[in-house]
Amino acid sequence: NKAAIVKAGAVHKMLTMVQAKGEAEQETLEGVVANFLALSALDANKPIIGSSGAIPILVGALRPSGGTCRQCKLDALRALYNLSIAPSNVHLILEAQLVPFLIRTLGDMELSDRILALLGNLVCTPEGRKAVSAARDSVPILIDVVNWIDAPDCQEKAVYILMVMAHKSYQDRQTILEAGAVSALLELTLIGSPLAQKRASRILEFLRTDKRKEALDDGEDDEPNFSSNNHGVSVSEPIVDTGRGYGSGRLRGGGADAEKGMSEEKMAVAKLVEQSLESNLKRIARRANLPIDYFTQSARFKSLTASSTSKSLPF
Repeated sequence: NKAAIVKAGAVHKMLTMVQAKGEAEQETLEGVVANFLALSALDANKPIIGSSGAIPILVGALRPSGGTCRQCKLDALRALYNLSIAPSNVHLILEAQLVPFLIRTLGDMELSDRILALLGNLVCTPEGRKAVSAARDSVPILIDVVNWIDAPDCQEKAVYILMVMAHKSYQDRQTILEAGAVSALLELTLIGSPLAQKRASRILEFLRTDKRKEALDDGEDDEPNFSSNNHGVSVSEPIVDTGRGYGSGRLRGGGADAEKGMSEEKMAVAKLVEQSLESNLKRIARRANLPIDYFTQSARFKSLTASSTSKSLPF
């Protein structure tokens, strides 16, 4: 029936109805948006609806200035999500300047899950990724969502968006790093869902690879090239040699300085683990109506932090 309705020309008829003036205009708009949601569920209809001019109507219904009811906004957002699955619709959605609005609207718990799902579709295309990256405060806002421990679905979607951005762009990796994401990502690897942990670990691996490559580049002039084929050392190799290549215990590209750097990194990770544990215990105490320092002053907390290890962390 969905295919037959679109084939009969209902899409253009509904658009004409929305553009007409009258007392029932708002009610008509809400009905049309609901119909677009239903019709856009069929893959064959997605390009037809997207190219018809329906996307600006859906975006207008979603904005506060549209004056639509809450249900209509949800329907419009879900319809846009359906349409974003078709690659041909992505540039039409971006032309409607929807991304900045979506980023600003994150925080509305009823809409955030759908917003993140839509952004997750857009960020998979080069132009969509560029739009998300260019949106004001997009990375800090997404990192805030990563800290929503009571909304694991939102955490998974937000960290997915960051993962795709980090995978595709060095500049986005630097923005994520400068926004202070490491602490939130480390915490997610400890207490997030299995999927969120996996995605957070991937981002940390991308950041670590950049750091390792920079360390190798910094030491390139001082350290001789041991590679027989003169191609240099792969950035995916460990900084600390295992003893099979150039001598047991030798540190490439820095000697004692590299060893000191690794020690400082481990200390930083250990400190983040302890801070994360203390923060989570405070949340537990707050939910159990216990004194906020119930755990932090107890021998239990000391034993937990004393036994903490970074072996399971990504680096």
